[in-house]
Amino acid sequence: MFKPVVTEDYPRNPRPPASRYHGRHQLNRHPDGLEKCVGCELCAWACPADAIFVEGADNTEEARFSPGERYAKNYQINYLRCIGCGLCIEACPTRSLTMTNEYELADDERQRLIWTKDMLLAPLADGMEQPPHPMRLGDEQDYYANGPDFLRDLETRQAGGAR
Repeated sequence: MFKPVVTEDYPRNPRPPASRYHGRHQLNRHPDGLEKCVGCELCAWACPADAIFVEGADNTEEARFSPGERYAKNYQINYLRCIGCGLCIEACPTRSLTMTNEYELADDERQRLIWTKDMLLAPLADGMEQPPHPMRLGDEQDYYANGPDFLRDLETRQAGGAR
């Protein structure tokens, strides 16, 4: 009675989640707006709960949705089945699929918990164009911190050791 309250005032005053918290999924885009997902279905194969459905299709020069040969024509995540393990994120070769900090996914209608590609795609940022459109030359940075510097140093070390 005289101790401070330890409960939180949720949902009126929600606390922000930890920065590394894995919440709902997001399909990312390249800087020109094209989708990073190439429809390889590795995320669906990695999912132990069978919560992901991917239907790939071929890109054409008239209708290009991703820089690869294929794109995800139909992409769905069933949050009634998803266990939030993150194995789909680790399996994605293009880093298309990531998890955000959003955690409020509850709903009173089951059909609204099956998220489609339109709901999962990241919003278009400034300078992005809605696909389909031709591929643009981009200036996306390397995936790894100091990636080009590391390779250059490695080549220098290998050249020095070959003498």
